[in-house]
Amino acid sequence: MDRTRRPVASLWIGERLQYLNQVCLKSHLGHGHPVTLYCTDTVTNAPEGVDLRPATDIMDIPMDIVEQTSASFLSNVFRYKMIQKTGAIWIDCDAFCHAPFPDEWAHIYAGHGLRGALNCGVVAIPQTGDLIDGLLDYYDNLPDYPPWWNPRQRKRMDRQDPSLPLAVRIYKTERTAFGPQAFTHFAKQTGDIDRAMASDVLYPVPFQLNDIFYDPHGRVEGWFTDATRSVHLYTNGTRPWWRKNPPLEHSYAWRICQELGIDPAQALE
Repeated sequence: MDRTRRPVASLWIGERLQYLNQVCLKSHLGHGHPVTLYCTDTVTNAPEGVDLRPATDIMDIPMDIVEQTSASFLSNVFRYKMIQKTGAIWIDCDAFCHAPFPDEWAHIYAGHGLRGALNCGVVAIPQTGDLIDGLLDYYDNLPDYPPWWNPRQRKRMDRQDPSLPLAVRIYKTERTAFGPQAFTHFAKQTGDIDRAMASDVLYPVPFQLNDIFYDPHGRVEGWFTDATRSVHLYTNGTRPWWRKNPPLEHSYAWRICQELGIDPAQALE
């Protein structure tokens, strides 16, 4: 293993990791990054070496809100509270470590997909400052509508059931309102968007093409550059077949499992 590098951390809501989550967490260990996985339940199949801790070390997780939205909804709040408290780099559990993160990178985030809006699947920002203050104030004191929404988005939210909690109504209107939308908005407000990296650093493959990870003839590495540090696998958008069946031999998903000694058949959905 390389020398010890900066710690990384993530959140898992549930009891069992899927095989690609195992691979992604283990890949950071292999590059010398200590890995903490904050958990709402007792996770039984995390890779050896991952430090499992209760999510309540960072914040209480309102499971009633999670059940009305998604696990990813709560992780958007959690990641910034975790960064503020620990200074670790946030990694989604489907971010594969292709190469280690340099010690000197204080800001780690990039655009993704074919439109280039900022994603927050891998994030490092200073523990204090306008950006983290703006993000946490937004989550802690939700406005009636996200401030960047246009009249059409507001009208769509007005059609939601008013008896639902505000956070749920916002989520049901726009799933990304707590993730990439919020991060992009506040980074623009503070000027930190100018520090964003190019997509090849953290999201080399556009999410619209995520099937390529399961294609034995797909040239995934054609998207990589010398700058690539992380490869986002976008498991939320994975087709049901790949969630329930092992990856085909020689596909990228198969190859990274082979590389790290993970048996996909033991951790299918």
